[in-house]
Amino acid sequence: MPLTVNDVKNAKPGRLSDGNGLYLLVKPELAQDPNGNKVRTGKVASMSWVLRAQYRGNRQDFGLGGVTLTSIPSPLPIHKKRLLTLAEAREKARVGRELAKNGINPNAYWRAETEAELPPTFEEFARDYHKRVGKGWRNGKHGEQWIKTLEDYAFPKIGAIRIDAVDANAVERVLNPIWLSKPETARRVRQRIGAVLSDAVLKGKRASDLPTSRIMGDVKQPKGKNFAAMPYKALPEFMKKLRGADFSIGNRALQFLILTAARSGEVRFARWQEFDLEAAEWTIPAERMKAGEMHVRPLVPAAVEILKELREMFAPRDGDVAFPGLKGKPMSDATLAKVLRVNGGADFTVHGFRSTFRDWAAEHGFNNDWAEAALAHTVAGQEGKTVAAYKRTTYFEHRRDKLMPAWGAFILNDQSNVISLAEKRA
Repeated sequence: MPLTVNDVKNAKPGRLSDGNGLYLLVKPELAQDPNGNKVRTGKVASMSWVLRAQYRGNRQDFGLGGVTLTSIPSPLPIHKKRLLTLAEAREKARVGRELAKNGINPNAYWRAETEAELPPTFEEFARDYHKRVGKGWRNGKHGEQWIKTLEDYAFPKIGAIRIDAVDANAVERVLNPIWLSKPETARRVRQRIGAVLSDAVLKGKRASDLPTSRIMGDVKQPKGKNFAAMPYKALPEFMKKLRGADFSIGNRALQFLILTAARSGEVRFARWQEFDLEAAEWTIPAERMKAGEMHVRPLVPAAVEILKELREMFAPRDGDVAFPGLKGKPMSDATLAKVLRVNGGADFTVHGFRSTFRDWAAEHGFNNDWAEAALAHTVAGQEGKTVAAYKRTTYFEHRRDKLMPAWGAFILNDQSNVISLAEKRA
């Protein structure tokens, strides 16, 4: 006779048949007696549904799931439910018999189907999101930084969690270690996690959005600080120490950064085709510039010598990075920071040398627009798309002939140029 709901509810340990190969398997609870032997307590330990069906010439048992007496509305298909009512077990058994009849292992089929339908992990979805959305980003550097912040801070903590299971507590685990020590980075990580989760909702991988902007909102961050900059009067002595240190690519990169007043990323990602050593010019393409516009930097002789030294040592191709890190890839910010630290600059930041340059230029009476153009800040009146026009509107000649030579002479303590440079400024 087919089972009833009451039969299931009151079942005793054993195997009860519902017909058509469907069984209710009831396991007894076991305990140890004083002699250490396992004995039944008279209680039920577990209940599950089992299908016995003919599969490839043999009778086999296939587990269907646990037992529930309450039918709860759910969008999940029956094969993905862990607990089944009597009616659900009969339907799943019917499907299982059809699969087995056609030479398909029901459990293997359902397992493969379930795994294929599982939402991706946070890391998998975030990388896919970055790949899709990053195509529209103008600045390639921003795209690299975007995914790297998640690689550094989010993936180690929540990367393996399914995208639909990431909750506020998970995001807090990411933000807690950096919320006060790295406030700006923490805010960016929070925003990027939020963007990934919002896109997951749109793609049907999450049931609801997560208001990440509220997470950690009750913990006040310290107010932002400017990048610690070395006083310009201390720079010649620091540069002397840097030039006297043992050779390393990081050492040469930091020297080059100081000599050009460039941003860290501009130096680290520079490639050989950007340099014209004969003309002593460095043309940085628009996609690598913060303002999204091509920028031409004049190179002082010391900067050119650094490039010639590296070119002779490595015989690079045009597409190679000029200051390679491990395996020929661009070096990290941490490499430059380490060079700064081991040479006595632990109290300062790499980016701070741009402020050092700006202070020096102001103190030595150089035109404000020249200095701003040297830093690749927006300068009023910039227009024109040809290189020649670009050089004119960004005071290229003034930077090449006056400003940057004076800067190079100052930081290298080259007294031979002081008089002539002062005359040029006049």
